[in-house]
Amino acid sequence: MTEILWFLTRSSGVVALVLIVAAVADGLIFSGREGGRRLRPAWWMDLHRGLGGYALIFTGIHLVTAYGADLGVTLSEIFLPNASDQFTFAFTLGVLALYAMVLTVFTSWPKRLLRRRVWHALHLLSIPAAIAVGVHGYQLGTDATSPWYLALMVALTALVTYPLGLRLSGIVNRRRDRGDQALPTAPPARPSTEGRVLVDAGRP
Repeated sequence: MTEILWFLTRSSGVVALVLIVAAVADGLIFSGREGGRRLRPAWWMDLHRGLGGYALIFTGIHLVTAYGADLGVTLSEIFLPNASDQFTFAFTLGVLALYAMVLTVFTSWPKRLLRRRVWHALHLLSIPAAIAVGVHGYQLGTDATSPWYLALMVALTALVTYPLGLRLSGIVNRRRDRGDQALPTAPPARPSTEGRVLVDAGRP
């Protein structure tokens, strides 16, 4: 039974990492309006919420199986930062990533109840959470040095880098366009009436 739980701990952690990165990539594509015309924005939004929800579910499985697999992981190490005596930094990253994921997922549905700036700030926690999960898995994972795991990390990095670049370039372009629109424009030149006045003055 312990061996099965240990296998579930490893596999659920990897699946949670993949789902988190996929949710972040999908969110960047949706927020940047880079989804193309084939799929509607509602489809990208539903996919984003689904990936985030499943990522949180597999994270819960990862925590439960790690606690029950006789690995010496205590509840304080799961829920309190800096509570572990060994691999303190890695465990702390995992705890912080857990809370960031919870805030991100559970503030997605009541979006209209929050101010947009507050919701946006909370939602941006998903990016450092994904990075923290990657570092946590690399430092604590038994398979961290395996070729397939390293290849997976490279693939996930590439998966999220492209939409992140699109999102940042879109923000820069929009700010540039707003700056161009805010520049004062010279008023249109009025036709001169001097010649017409002279002509009218010379008439009988």
